[in-house]
Amino acid sequence: MTPLDNNLSSDTVPRVTDLRAALTLRFSSTPRGARLARRIASQQMAAWGWPYGTEANDTVELITAELAANAVTHGRVPGRDAGLRLVRDADARHVRVEVADVRGERLPLPEPDGRPLADGGRGLVLVATLAEEWGVAPRSGAPGKTVWAVVACP
Repeated sequence: MTPLDNNLSSDTVPRVTDLRAALTLRFSSTPRGARLARRIASQQMAAWGWPYGTEANDTVELITAELAANAVTHGRVPGRDAGLRLVRDADARHVRVEVADVRGERLPLPEPDGRPLADGGRGLVLVATLAEEWGVAPRSGAPGKTVWAVVACP
């Protein structure tokens, strides 16, 4: 897997002036890997000054959990890892969550599929509600996509 920053445009990425303001992690495309990504995101938020149980930590944890679960459910290719990247802006007011997988042809649907009793299909509605903005970008130099969300951290 190539670094996750290959597909980021400078106008949507928080500026990183402190090398400790970014975290990059590869995780297995399994439910266990998605849990690991969620837990590490929460730990990183605590290390950056947003303790467990705060709105910012809980929001980043939930968004990471949803994007990682989608990556291992819909973007999985056996033997290929997924990726997590967290970037804190220089003012520590926003965190960008990025989750990459290798299935670029399987783009997320931003709306539920209309089946009210379906087991899934609502996760990105939560992401859209909690994030200031979110989107999908192709990974340059490698197959796949990156789903990202920017979270305001008061």
